[in-house]
Amino acid sequence: MKLANTVAIVTGSSSGIGAAVAVQLAEKGCNVAINYNTNKQGAETVAAQCNALGVETIIHKADVANDDECNRLVEKTLEKFGRIDILINNAGTTKFCNHNDLDGLDKKDFLDIYEVNVAGAYQMTRAAQNALQKAPVAHIINMASIAGLTGVGSSIAYAASKGALITMTLSLARVLGPQIRVNAVCPGFVAGEWLKKGLGEKTFETMKAHYEKISPLGKTATPETVAETVIALVGGTDWTTGETIIIDGGAHLHTAPMRR
Repeated sequence: MKLANTVAIVTGSSSGIGAAVAVQLAEKGCNVAINYNTNKQGAETVAAQCNALGVETIIHKADVANDDECNRLVEKTLEKFGRIDILINNAGTTKFCNHNDLDGLDKKDFLDIYEVNVAGAYQMTRAAQNALQKAPVAHIINMASIAGLTGVGSSIAYAASKGALITMTLSLARVLGPQIRVNAVCPGFVAGEWLKKGLGEKTFETMKAHYEKISPLGKTATPETVAETVIALVGGTDWTTGETIIIDGGAHLHTAPMRR
């Protein structure tokens, strides 16, 4: 798929991975709908970076947990650009809670996380489906996590939500083909401000050093390297759907049995 003059919605794109995806799409000539829920200033900064690259943008506030707001985000994108070729379901949330602390999570925590990480992605997909089906080639990328494959991460509720998102990716890929391709990307440890804030700087640096040590590539992912994989999927191949791509420098391989 050639990205020049296409249109993408990137949810949760005011910072972190979403911002990096939006900018890298713009570098390829893709016009971008930048979505935020609380960080308006961040969204404006990302829009300015994209506009400086010669593309057009819109900024729209929407909570993907709210179905009406998902529909409105799609409507505003179509009003501006008249088409949608790519949907990046990046918006996500969590509650940091040690996995050993079962009393640290309750039902509401699960529901709050699921309504953004799972239902939000579903609602955005449903809202954009008709427009995507009219595109010459269409892609949906769901931002999952290694947590959904291995049961690690910021909390059990978060890991469970990302596992559900991966499963939903398979279902959507099956029913939305052949016009729309649906894939999931699964970052591992991502060296960015979001994780540093959630873990605290000391724990963040300890974990970063650990993953750099066990990774065959000797490094951890960044928002930019995750975005590179997203761009490769939407701009490099139209023959891939229903796949889950791990982005962790191979750190997950340390769980595999050693062969001599």
